[in-house]
Amino acid sequence: MALGHLAGLRLACTLQLCLLAVLAPAAAQPAEPAALQDAGDMPGLVGHLQDWLDDNTSLPRREEAAAIRWMDAGPFLFPADAVRVAHDSNPRGYYDADRKTIWLVRPWSPRNPVDVSVLLHELVHHRQAAAGHWYCPGAQELPAYRLQQAWLDGFGLKANVNWIAVVLESGCTPRDIHPD
Repeated sequence: MALGHLAGLRLACTLQLCLLAVLAPAAAQPAEPAALQDAGDMPGLVGHLQDWLDDNTSLPRREEAAAIRWMDAGPFLFPADAVRVAHDSNPRGYYDADRKTIWLVRPWSPRNPVDVSVLLHELVHHRQAAAGHWYCPGAQELPAYRLQQAWLDGFGLKANVNWIAVVLESGCTPRDIHPD
């Protein structure tokens, strides 16, 4: 019986370590990667990211570019319907499909690959908005986060994303299911 308890404890510890690895904060960021330096201004950076998306997704580029705006973090930062599965209380960006506008939260730097990955994530949503029906807003998140992580992989970085929450949100399953 003691061996069974020990094996169960070992499994529980292993699962905890796996969850900690998934939920761990992002690694230190390299200083000014060359790909970001070469992009120049914001239109150049967006063009670079759009080219990358053309090469790495089947979502078509939209003719109409998204407007990009910045906002300061605050308690009422995003609309109530914003999907916040991966960032909890500290979202770094939001795509407003009705206004075709990407909102980025200050501080934001075009030289910081993690900040730029947020822009890329929101550019994915801009493409998704024209790509057709989604079962729920959360269904768009998993593909967007996967592309964001693939882009960060080029810098040897990991996104600070709760992948379990993203997968659950992407499933569009009701959260509060109770029998009558």
